[in-house]
Amino acid sequence: DRSPSRGLGDVYKRQDRKGEWTMTASLFVQGLINGLNQGAIYALIALGYTMVYGVAKMLNFAHGDVIMVGGYVIFYSMTSFSINPYLSVLIAVIVCTVLGIVIEKVAYKPLRQATSLSVLITAIGVSYFLQNSALLLFGEKPVNFTSVVNVPSISLFDGQVVITGEAIVAIVVSILIVIGLSLFINKTKSGRAMLAVSEDKDAAQLMGININRTISLTFAIGSGLAAIAGALLCSAYPTLQNTTGAMPGIKAFVAAVFGGIGSVPGAMIGGILIGVIEILGRAYISPQLSDAIVFAVLILVLIIKPTGILGKKVREKV
Repeated sequence: DRSPSRGLGDVYKRQDRKGEWTMTASLFVQGLINGLNQGAIYALIALGYTMVYGVAKMLNFAHGDVIMVGGYVIFYSMTSFSINPYLSVLIAVIVCTVLGIVIEKVAYKPLRQATSLSVLITAIGVSYFLQNSALLLFGEKPVNFTSVVNVPSISLFDGQVVITGEAIVAIVVSILIVIGLSLFINKTKSGRAMLAVSEDKDAAQLMGININRTISLTFAIGSGLAAIAGALLCSAYPTLQNTTGAMPGIKAFVAAVFGGIGSVPGAMIGGILIGVIEILGRAYISPQLSDAIVFAVLILVLIIKPTGILGKKVREKV
């Protein structure tokens, strides 16, 4: 049967199949872009974890709540004082930098010779202190955050894929910060001091390096980056409350371990991969299981390669 109607039907079927493939590819590309956006934010947060652990050998689980503080500083700077969004971000960076130094001096410095368990419990205590302080100051009702990003979106494939301005800024900013941080660590005197302290604190002190100042500088940089991450996080997901930084902070810690905690490029790689895995897992497996998938990745990494992608195995003399 070579009737015109049958030939026309075959054409329609081929067009339908082509349309389905195009739609599937567009959804995958959109998920990949969203994952890169999420991963870039995780990478910025993970940098704080990886720097503090690399230099001070402690896990600052209050780092995620510094993100929340930065978000509130930006929100009230823009709404209550009508300050320019970019200037608001700069104010948040300054506030969070000072907050990071205060946290290190008050909570962590007295525990410099304490056990890891003591430091971990203190970090959890600082985290809850910041969360409950924000609850008392700002209330439990979430606020609607206005994006600080003023970059137009880009449409691809006849509008089927949209790259938001927030995604563009997050990816570009994270790449620039990783490059700048790598240059700072490897090319400046303070950065080389961080490397020396991370290798051997006692030997670094004997060489004249101020251990306390180096660790404080590390907390300051990590907390300043947390403010930038808070601006990008709240711009992408415009809801802010006292627990905003808790889950992203934990996932960023997973990213730091995944990439190799203590490695700046590893934090970037781990953050991007965790973000992509989370978004694609939410799209193709289950939205309810997306968090479980992220933590399953952590378990697999700890089993297969505990040092992470770029982490180095270090032998300790007994």
